Amino acid sequence: MEAVSHFDVVVVGAGPAGIAAACAASESRVRVALIDDNPSPGGQIWRACPRQPQNRAAARWLDRLRASSATVIRGARIFHIETSVLAAETSDGLLAASFDGLILATGARERFLPFPGWTLPNVFGAGGLQALIKTGLPVAGKKILIAGTGPLLFAVASYARKCGATVIGICEQAGSANLTRFAAATVLLPRKMAEASKLLWDLRGIPHWTNCWPLAAIGKEHLDRVRIMHNGRLRELECDYLACGFHLVPNLELAQYLRCKIANGCVAVDDFQRTSAANIYCAGEPTGIGGLEMSLAEGQIAGYSAARNESAARTFFGLRARYARFARALDSAFRLRPELKSLAEPETLLCRCEDVRFSRARQFDSWRAAKLHTRCGMGPCQGRVCGSAAEFLFGWDVDSVRPPIFPVACASLAEMSPRRAPAENPTSGGCQ
Repeated sequence: MEAVSHFDVVVVGAGPAGIAAACAASESRVRVALIDDNPSPGGQIWRACPRQPQNRAAARWLDRLRASSATVIRGARIFHIETSVLAAETSDGLLAASFDGLILATGARERFLPFPGWTLPNVFGAGGLQALIKTGLPVAGKKILIAGTGPLLFAVASYARKCGATVIGICEQAGSANLTRFAAATVLLPRKMAEASKLLWDLRGIPHWTNCWPLAAIGKEHLDRVRIMHNGRLRELECDYLACGFHLVPNLELAQYLRCKIANGCVAVDDFQRTSAANIYCAGEPTGIGGLEMSLAEGQIAGYSAARNESAARTFFGLRARYARFARALDSAFRLRPELKSLAEPETLLCRCEDVRFSRARQFDSWRAAKLHTRCGMGPCQGRVCGSAAEFLFGWDVDSVRPPIFPVACASLAEMSPRRAPAENPTSGGCQ
């Protein structure tokens, strides 16, 4: 193991909230490290794409980060934290860092719900397809259906269209009344209103169906068509790709591992973004899905607070409160309808990693029982896909986080052992 480096503040996650936190803390003249498992900062929303120029907000924040004194550590996945020391696996080996304050800005991931055919090739998560397009997946001339719920569907449709795809429709499970109320809440935020207007202009001519969701993806070797329910009527649409995501769920694994209080599926924080665990802060989507501006506001509050610069943190309270109202409207508008609980058929896979079918999982009354009897949630994703689905489908409490937090090479675990002397017992290779 490398020698342990010490930082006053360590920020985990280099999306917008993490970047804002690292900038705020470092500008308060404390030693800061920003750690992320991606090759470059920005997260999914600001992921670099050679096909399109970087947006101005992303450029400003990334320039601010480069100008700061923060140490940016890329390609490092944290798998263990204990007594203010973290361990992360990198391509060069094991990284260890100690800290006085820790800020969790771990973002969110898409929620997938199982339905017949959802594991067919060319069926993607909505954000997943966007990420693949950004990294080179050719979609010019391809017919894409976007389905699920939430504003992400519009962003993905817009991006796919700009890259040459033919978006044949957007299927939104929420009803039109919900969307009208959400639009009314957006009017109070000029920046959000401007973004929405631009998206609507970009998507002109593309059908947007409310009260609509996928029932089945149909095909043999790959996706051929999608069966949808629209206002109580069945339809089938031919397409090359289905991009489907049922809003976002916070990434809570690190917070749960550190025994931070979780309330209503999010990390509970106080006015200064402090969690219930000593010297641990949280910002961005783990505290509640609220969008970019909310993440930036919370990130700056957390960064200044962790650096003991609470007067600067207070200046962002009003901005956070304004976008908190938007976050509540977002949650209310895109709440999942109960009909989605009946999409899966008995033979539909719930856990793709361990091939656990829906009928097998529903025999049990808890996540723990399902794991013990079926290995549901014990594959490479460690329940990150099937766990959120099981929460919605069965009402289970999915809280079985244990070390290592992510799959890790055995060599990395061996290097952490205090009984070993790394210089005398070199390791080579590893197993997953």
